[in-house]
Amino acid sequence: MQVIAPLLRFLPIFLMGLLTLGTYWMVQMTNPDERNAQPKRHVPDYIMDQIVVTTLGPQGDTLYRIVGEKLTHYEDDASSEIDLPIARRFNPGKPPTTVRSDKGYLDGDLTVLDLVGNATLLRPPQPATANQAGSARMFMKSSKFTVLMNEDIVKTNQPVTLEQGLSVMNSQDGAIFDNVNQKLIMTGQVKGRIESEQKRQAQ
Repeated sequence: MQVIAPLLRFLPIFLMGLLTLGTYWMVQMTNPDERNAQPKRHVPDYIMDQIVVTTLGPQGDTLYRIVGEKLTHYEDDASSEIDLPIARRFNPGKPPTTVRSDKGYLDGDLTVLDLVGNATLLRPPQPATANQAGSARMFMKSSKFTVLMNEDIVKTNQPVTLEQGLSVMNSQDGAIFDNVNQKLIMTGQVKGRIESEQKRQAQ
């Protein structure tokens, strides 16, 4: 009895130790070390037909609306591949600017949309405002566009053709269209013809 009594005092500590080890073992079995986890693969985790993706501004208004025939979503980076995408940018008080192509690649953050194959941009005629002169319909085409959705910029480093009114311009080095400030910069050597607005109206 003199030997057993002191050992009984340590029994609760011993049992707590076993409980702690048992709990740790169960956690390890149900949550394996991340280093041993299988990396995600760039494979589709879901596919949807006839999709509509809408991005909203701070006030809840629609900024971009993207529609497509089919969307394939990938598990590793949450990116999406879209068949026959059409993306439309809405600006208060102005006709929407529309871009489209054969294929679209949207990043997981919904901030960058790459348009590949027969990429086009259409901006309808812009009416004059108190701060800005009106402008004719603008149409731009290339093999690829990159849409920076947060910055509202469409750009390409591929050969591009621009049509605005009766004017037609070509560049082998690409262009940058700033939809916020309604500015277009064609880079590299630019060739084409520029027709005045007065001539267009006369015709």
